[in-house]
Order: sequence, then C-alpha cells, then structure tokens
Amino acid sequence: MKLATKRNSSRDGQLVVVSTDLSRYIAATNIATTLQAALDDWDNIEPALQALSAELNGNTDMGDAFDQSAVESPLPRAYQWADGSAYVNHVELVRKARGAEVPESFWTDPLMYQGGSDTFLGPRDDIEMPTTEWGIDMEGEVAVVTGDVPFGATRDQAASSIRLLMLVNDVSLRALIPAELGKGFGFFQSKPSSAFSPVAITPDELGDAWVDGKLNLPLLVDYNDKPFGKANAGIDMTFDFPTLVSHASKSRALGAGTIVGSGTVSNKMDGEPGKPIDQGGVGYSCIAEIRMIETINEGKPSTAFMQFGDTVKIYMKDVDGNSIFGEIYQTVKQRQV
Repeated sequence: MKLATKRNSSRDGQLVVVSTDLSRYIAATNIATTLQAALDDWDNIEPALQALSAELNGNTDMGDAFDQSAVESPLPRAYQWADGSAYVNHVELVRKARGAEVPESFWTDPLMYQGGSDTFLGPRDDIEMPTTEWGIDMEGEVAVVTGDVPFGATRDQAASSIRLLMLVNDVSLRALIPAELGKGFGFFQSKPSSAFSPVAITPDELGDAWVDGKLNLPLLVDYNDKPFGKANAGIDMTFDFPTLVSHASKSRALGAGTIVGSGTVSNKMDGEPGKPIDQGGVGYSCIAEIRMIETINEGKPSTAFMQFGDTVKIYMKDVDGNSIFGEIYQTVKQRQV
C-alpha cells in the first residue's frame, strides 16, 4: 500500500491512497483524514486502507491523476524525528578526514540525534537559505514510521512496530556543524527542515527487497540532473531499522508517527572508501562524503557544497525499473531576509 498527503489549507493535509504505479490516487477521507490519524489507530484503520488500495489498483478507471508536486511530505509534521547513523562507513570517512579514529563503540551502539519535526519540506519544495556560506548539503536516507513503541522495546517489538517506509533528504548545513558539535550539545541550527518522498509505503510493497529490517535496493541520487549516487541501502548498514527503533526506545516510549532515519546511505568499495560513479563506483548520497575522500586522497576537498540553482533528486527503483516512492526533487534558492 502506498499513502500520500495531498496539500490543502490545513497544516496536516489530506490522506490519500496512491496506486502502486504512482499514476492515480483516491482520497481516504472516509477512513482517516490524515496519515497521523491513521497511525494513531492503525490496527483498526489499516485493513480499510488496504481494501481501498486493492480496489484502486484493480480498477484503472478509478481515482484521479497523481501529481507528485501537489503533495506534502507524507507526515507534514511529526511528533518525533530521530535520525540515526547506521552506515558507519560514512562516519568513518568523516572522522578519518580530520585524523580521528572511529571509537569501537560506534560499531555496537548506534549514533542518533533528535531532529526538528514541527515542519518538513514537501518533496518538491525549494531548499531556501539566505547564503551558501553555510555549506548546504543533501543527505539521501531511508526512514521508517512507527506505531506506538513500548519503553525499552526489544528488537522484535521494534520490528513489529514499523508501519511505513519513506525516503529522506536530510538537509544539512555543514559549515554550521563544527561550532554546534564543539559545544557538546548536538545539532540544531545546522539541521534545517528535511524533505520526505511523495509516498510512504507499507513494507509488503517491497517484496524480497525488505529483509531483516533492511531495504536492499540502491538509493539513487542525481545532482544537477547527473547521477551522483547509487549506494545500496542494504549493504554496509551496520544497524538495521529494528535495532535503531529499539535503541531510540531505551529510555522512553515512542508515540505512533515517530520517524526514524537511517542516516546517510554509504557503501565501501572493495573494503576501501567508495568512488564516483564515473570511476566505476556507486558514488555518494551527500557531498560531504566525496569531500572527505578528496581530503584523504589529495589533502583538501575540491567539490563545492550546493549553490543557488543546484538541484537534487532522490529516488529508488524496483528490480523492474519502476519508481517505488516517487521522487524528491528540490532546487536550492536564495531566501530573502
């Protein structure tokens, strides 16, 4: 089942069911007005949504044309957005570039921060910043949306709480990060609003690609309409999603609608840092990573962060080449202040 939130005059939009091929949609108003409302009563509401989805997919004359530019992120705002760093290769590169080793604990205890979730960007909304001096970067990720998760959930309990999956552009302001982390109190100004894919999907939509809490398909990232990354989200993922959700619940229960991110999808290549696509590698899901590799290999970075007018597209295809989540497609624009 694929769900989206059609933009309207309210903050939380209107829940709609989308056909598997992303061509059509139908309002789910009679079942649940918003995605959050559906998540709050998932056990009772999901069967009706699944039935509507089956009806929509079985009748090509049903529904209206689905416009990916007319939707919000599936949850336009959320009670919680917790982003992990499941791909330790990414962390290792960042630390290696500044001459630091990865602590052994990073391989057994996930990194995670609590991001801002009161406003998310839509999948086609511009990334507006007053200056490029803040080091604007994209971060291609996968995320899950949970139901209620109990305090101190086991991995199995966490796995059973996963309701939906989405893609993410976790926008980062790299030049602001060092000073914030230097204070020892985590990210805030350096992590503005993220954007999520046009649709959120139930795990059964993925078939054999969803195994043991990992999504085993390449995450595709195009930068200025050229292939930039195609790292496989199921490879080099040190911590699977049930582990991340369980980690987040160690000292608190998680409410329905909690979003947990994977962190930047990152692959090694033959045990070494990855290479650009045009050099036979799988590329990168963020600019920071290629800058780190340039620093390691050449002593300094040569790739700039995003400039005004730059575009990023983040998407994923199934084994038959069909888009699964739709496309995050954003342009960096100057914000007038």
